[in-house]
Amino acid sequence: MGVLGVRVRVADPEHDVLVVLSESDGELSLPIVIGPHEGVAIATAQAGVTSPRPGPHDLLLTALHAAGVALESVRITELREGTFIAELVLSNGKHVDARASDAISLALRARVDVYCSEEVLAQAAIVLAYDDDEDVEDEGALHIEISGVGSGREEDAVAEFREFLDQIDASDFEDPDAR
Repeated sequence: MGVLGVRVRVADPEHDVLVVLSESDGELSLPIVIGPHEGVAIATAQAGVTSPRPGPHDLLLTALHAAGVALESVRITELREGTFIAELVLSNGKHVDARASDAISLALRARVDVYCSEEVLAQAAIVLAYDDDEDVEDEGALHIEISGVGSGREEDAVAEFREFLDQIDASDFEDPDAR
């Protein structure tokens, strides 16, 4: 899955941060609510921003390299009580439990693939549909269709995603430097 982007929903009294993963060969997307610090870590990695001193994710990758181990991939393996569970797949065959946000941040920095289990997609995936029939000024507007991908969804989490996604559009995922 690719990282479509990180967005913030400004809604008093809280601000929700969301990372959206998208299938590289399909139409499904996976929105994951994350914390603001995690959002910054993912957004800076996606933008290729580096700091003069290593942050926690850079430090972990450097330590793995020093130990002769590489991060091979990241897997989103489970949705448990509204929380996405991930694992780091290492070159020595070991799998390490991780928060989804940390795993995604590491994957971006290490330039490795992010995979998502079919079960998680069935529970929480959505379809982001772009409408090409919009007026010129609304070109590429993003319309949300919640797919009936699976049953047994965590109803509260899905309702929260729907509410958030009703408030975003395609311009939220554009690179501001590309304009």
